Amino acid sequence: MPIDDAAVIEAVLFTMGDMVELDKLATAIDKDESYTRDVVEGMILEYENSNRGIRIVKVGDGYQMCTRPEYYENLIRVAKAPKKYALTDALLETLAIIAYKQPVTKLEIEKIRGVNSDHAVSKLVEYGLAVDVGRLDAPGRPCVFGTTLDFLRVFGIQSIDELPQIDSDILEDFKAEASREVGFVDEVESDGESDEDISVGV
Repeated sequence: MPIDDAAVIEAVLFTMGDMVELDKLATAIDKDESYTRDVVEGMILEYENSNRGIRIVKVGDGYQMCTRPEYYENLIRVAKAPKKYALTDALLETLAIIAYKQPVTKLEIEKIRGVNSDHAVSKLVEYGLAVDVGRLDAPGRPCVFGTTLDFLRVFGIQSIDELPQIDSDILEDFKAEASREVGFVDEVESDGESDEDISVGV
């Protein structure tokens, strides 16, 4: 009995329970990546067009099987609700800078925000939305930060390329103004926390 490639991919995604890179799925069915991508994209359409509680989503360079968000309330009746984190205005602002400027150093973040960002960056790393991606080849070799796969999942996008576009002239004007106002200061204000926040499950 021949093995169905889609069935193998389905089994792999279900078993792994996390994002699986395209090349690994191709290895599982012993086919090339182009063919494998076509199979997975066909499966995505099949899942979307059928009345199922799960779906397959593209995350970064791979795919993941997950439940449909509309069944969340039903799921938490029998399963532990995922831990939620409060994203304050300060965290959202910092996360936006990291997302659009990555890889970016903490000093660059602070120049744009005008306040100390140690707490905000640490929290985003703790929440799994940002990560230390290496060190800048500069004096002191400061850490540079970028977003994670969890960031893509939380905000429902497949890649950073899907972020809303910001007019480059406006962005450059904003950065220039922030640099003029803040400059390279030794001490900056501490983070201000807003009374309003956004809770997300990670």
